[in-house]
Amino acid sequence: MNTAVVTGASAGIGRAIAREFARHGWRVALLARGLDGLEGAREDVQRLGGQALVIPTDVADAQQVEAAAARVEAEWGPIDVWVNNAMATIFSDSLQITPEDFKRATEVTYLGAVWGTLAALRRMKPRNRGTVVQVGSALAYRSIPLQAPYCGAKAALRGFTDSLRCELAHDRSQVHLTMVQLSAFNTPQFEWGRTTLHQRPRPMGKIFQPEVAARGVYWAATHRRRELWVGWPAVQAILGTRLVPGFLDRLLGRTAVDGQHTDEPLPPGRQDNLYTPVPGDHGAHGRFDVQSKRFSLQLWLDTHRPAVLGVALGVAWWFNMRSRARR
Repeated sequence: MNTAVVTGASAGIGRAIAREFARHGWRVALLARGLDGLEGAREDVQRLGGQALVIPTDVADAQQVEAAAARVEAEWGPIDVWVNNAMATIFSDSLQITPEDFKRATEVTYLGAVWGTLAALRRMKPRNRGTVVQVGSALAYRSIPLQAPYCGAKAALRGFTDSLRCELAHDRSQVHLTMVQLSAFNTPQFEWGRTTLHQRPRPMGKIFQPEVAARGVYWAATHRRRELWVGWPAVQAILGTRLVPGFLDRLLGRTAVDGQHTDEPLPPGRQDNLYTPVPGDHGAHGRFDVQSKRFSLQLWLDTHRPAVLGVALGVAWWFNMRSRARR
């Protein structure tokens, strides 16, 4: 039985990723801070036919991450896939973020993935096999206002991953690094991300359900693709930044601030998870189920390239034969 480690597994996309691996019969080590959510994730994994190992871990602490990796291999043997998914964000104008908060969001989202990657590589490189999946974002390429710490961390993670790819290539290592760049998803982060806004945060643009991201992550973990984009909005943002970055700066300056919050005031007593987990089991979904898409045609097309090419060639052949018959 294969073994996967998923960080940030207690809720949101990490929770959906854990379920996706379980559906395919994997053992899943669940890393996060919130024990309530971890126990919920354990139940999900076992219900779907997988085995679960709960390891409460703050990924910002390199020693905790290393200890978690050692425990997984001591109890289950070699780690086949390590998924770096844990994240923290702050919805705020940059000048209103304290240095401590900026540092914490960066330590979780960027350094947490660094520590996870290094812990995995220490074990995978001597065996010359294994896959590390970085759960990224279109924001790794196309930053937006009000989320500077998160955008900076994802861009840094992309740079770190590219550097490691070069090192692995130099060593002729068969360990594989892949990065999955996501669009906007319906997760609980909008309920518990720290904010200086007075209105409730929301995802910007088209929203997908976490299961779409989970299918992309699982596919990336089991295929040797360098990078996978999930959702047309991610494709548009990444390609748009390559082609017209200045135009997007101005466009997002006009639209992306109001596009990231609703008109609803923050609920009284709202808690955030920047330093401590919010109690309770929050599951994978946020409050945007009605607006969220359960399927991405772009992802299906991207992960079925041979079939798409075959259909395209078949259609071209049919039109060619039809044209000849008319002559």
